Amino acid sequence: MVKDIQLRLTLKDEERSDILVLKAAQYLNIPKNDITGIKILRKSIDARKPKIILNYKLSVYIKEALPETSKYQFNYKDVSKAKPVHIIGFGPAGMYAALRCIELGFKPIVLERGKNVQDRRRDLKAINQDHFVNEDSNYCFGEGGAGTYSDGKLYTRSLKRGDVRKIFENLVFHGATDQILVDAHPHIGTNKLPKVVQNIRETIINFGGEVHFETRVTDFNIKNNKIESILLKNGNEIPTERVILATGHSARDIFYLLNNKKVALQAKSFAMGVRVEHPQHIIDSIQYHCSGERHELLPAASYSLVQQVKDRGVYSFCMCPGGFIVPAATANGEVVVNGMSPSRRNNQFANSGIVVEINVDKDIPKYEKFGALKGLEYQKNLERIAFTSGGRTQVAPAQRLTDFVEGNLSNSLNNTSYQPGLNSAPLHSLLPKIIGGRLRKGFEAFGRKMKGYYTEEANIIGVESRTSSPVNIPRNETLEHPEISNLFPCGEGGGYAGGIISAAMDGERCAEAAVVGL
Repeated sequence: MVKDIQLRLTLKDEERSDILVLKAAQYLNIPKNDITGIKILRKSIDARKPKIILNYKLSVYIKEALPETSKYQFNYKDVSKAKPVHIIGFGPAGMYAALRCIELGFKPIVLERGKNVQDRRRDLKAINQDHFVNEDSNYCFGEGGAGTYSDGKLYTRSLKRGDVRKIFENLVFHGATDQILVDAHPHIGTNKLPKVVQNIRETIINFGGEVHFETRVTDFNIKNNKIESILLKNGNEIPTERVILATGHSARDIFYLLNNKKVALQAKSFAMGVRVEHPQHIIDSIQYHCSGERHELLPAASYSLVQQVKDRGVYSFCMCPGGFIVPAATANGEVVVNGMSPSRRNNQFANSGIVVEINVDKDIPKYEKFGALKGLEYQKNLERIAFTSGGRTQVAPAQRLTDFVEGNLSNSLNNTSYQPGLNSAPLHSLLPKIIGGRLRKGFEAFGRKMKGYYTEEANIIGVESRTSSPVNIPRNETLEHPEISNLFPCGEGGGYAGGIISAAMDGERCAEAAVVGL
């Protein structure tokens, strides 16, 4: 017999290794020896009150053998001689589109502008130490996309778009810990994701697919409302029947290419702001109601904040407990910051994007002349301002949180995890009023919601500008572009996803649509 139950445990309970069996036996009113196994289905932490509770959802096996750990199986076929589908981009959307093509019996041919995960590391080092940005290989471009070196948070609200469980199981199949199947807010970690991504690539190749790195797409040969061939930076031209476009939210050259070819695009609202960085112990003390170090069984604390300011949302984005801030520019002459965490989340700092909604139809009238690319140009302008105010390197402009809100230049800055370094700058006056003014009110409100959050021990660092794509590549009910019959815009770059899991699910859907009639 198997019974599914829910238990609430205290931290004191959690210290006992046999506590789940004991509590389950009490809950079911059976002898503990009748319990032959327990499978954890879900685990979450409730820290809203000083007495912290751990919530468990369990399957309890009673006088019945616990089944062996699931061996996740996927119906991958040899597609080496099958009809090809060309996939541009090898982030989560592109990877899962390729895997789904193999399941469906079609050969994915992936064209990725960046390098593989190992070679990519050298370019990341160059950004951090030499302040040089390789425009094809950086924190956004390369094997695995932005997610590979941007934390690997897997939480999603996109539960109706596809089989979320399958996406998670596929990650476990390729080397992620099965803890991601249990945690309420699962996370793989920057240090572990590269191996998972490499394993996915090897699966694609082993079953007959192709993955080509340092293969930048520069043009499309479009005839009769169809892409007949793909042109590459190296001069090669590839004939194609189906194109899945999964280039991510930062592939500006693709947006410009489509716009120049009069392919329909739409401006899309997005969000921009800053990164705020606190010592992790401050966030721990607020969230866990403790004055000293957090309990050893508790992970580094996170937070999620939102406040309406002048009819726009100000909210936390991509919060990284025990993490660090990285330079996420995709071109020289711009400064962009992002956050990530290792799997153990054991760094001394906590950081989060704090961003403001930008309504492209109302907030940036001076950029109307750019049409569908108006949000992109506004985004670029803010990144150039950050570059100049930081000192024209990858050093980022920064300010103490309290000074930013009060409108004072910071005479000194707190220590930071941002490796290229910080330069004190008046972000309160450099940021446009529609962003800076709302951020200041937002931070004040966050300080009231989380006592101790508003502190001079925190830095704000600019700019957090790549939260999502400022451009939407439209598609119809068959997921094709309404004008280009064999083009399938996909994932974050098309404006159809907001993270690793939603992008992966959209990649699968586009693969399913692309092979129809092939």
